[in-house]
Amino acid sequence: MNESFQQLRLDGVGRQYPTASGSTVAALSDLSLDIQRGEFIALLGPSGCGKSTALNCLAGLAELSSGSIWLDDTRIDVLPPERRGFGMVFQNYALFPHMSVRDNVGFGLRMRGTPKTEIAQRVKSALTLVQLEGHEGKLPGQLSGGQQQRVAIARAIVIEPPVILMDEPLSNLDAKLRVEMRAEIRRIHRQLERATIYVTHDQDEALSMADRIVVMRAGSVQQVGTPREVYGQPRNLHVARFMGYRNVLTFQVTHLEADRITVSQQQISLHGTALSVPTGTQTVAVAIRPDDFEIAGDRQTNCIDATVRHLEFGGRSSLLVVTSSIGELFVRLSGDFQPGDQIRLHIPADRVLAYAEAA
Repeated sequence: MNESFQQLRLDGVGRQYPTASGSTVAALSDLSLDIQRGEFIALLGPSGCGKSTALNCLAGLAELSSGSIWLDDTRIDVLPPERRGFGMVFQNYALFPHMSVRDNVGFGLRMRGTPKTEIAQRVKSALTLVQLEGHEGKLPGQLSGGQQQRVAIARAIVIEPPVILMDEPLSNLDAKLRVEMRAEIRRIHRQLERATIYVTHDQDEALSMADRIVVMRAGSVQQVGTPREVYGQPRNLHVARFMGYRNVLTFQVTHLEADRITVSQQQISLHGTALSVPTGTQTVAVAIRPDDFEIAGDRQTNCIDATVRHLEFGGRSSLLVVTSSIGELFVRLSGDFQPGDQIRLHIPADRVLAYAEAA
């Protein structure tokens, strides 16, 4: 398979499964996406949204019910997995416990009939890239979880694949190691200059690693964009909720001009940003992230008076649960707060997002 490809294209890819009643259910619907050489793409969403199904379709582990997959001008969904030549890193590492690190990494090359001298050279280069020199003779059981994951990555890249597929590769690691491995995977990705498609349910992983994020729900794509776009301007309320907009409230529209909106509820008036709100809309769902609240200054607008009901200390900042005339709110602030404190909150207008959807 061509290592120097320029584009991987998914064209209307779908996957259906039969049910016990004889009907079918769509695990993946009409996924269309162009991925360029060197891109890092994150498929993001909750369990059951179709992201792993999409990865299995790419790998050839699941047949398509509709659509096609192309590597430049070559249609590859009609090819068996071994002829696609993709490298894959699994959630559970999938290492052979009785084989040494060296033999695990070189397994794919041996299956391809690669000469022994070339295998030795390529395995050495792969282990150097994942920083596992000196561990060649160890068994997987003698390694830490992070080291085992590095072996799995080395095994995927040693075959010099055009595309690397990763299915939640960090979910079995502790929090500190996950952060360290994020940086390692990005470093390896940059050095290889191949496309990486990475499945995760963790927003922080996707935001910190990806060039573009594909947010999925119930088998369908909800938004494709850069981390900054998906984080700052979620396309719909589902994406907003998934990206951490915990405060979703119903407001009445009092003014709407282009993407500028003014909304009101219980004598509270807020200026915000309208996302796909048609002219004539009467009510909107307003989404605000806990981190976007500030303690209000004397002359600021877009303010809400609130009372601290409960707090969770989080180091530099705390998550406050406050009550207000518009309902209960989640607010993240730095400072020393106690239950019962009266506070006045300010929200920048560009961080008040309005959607023409039911809250």
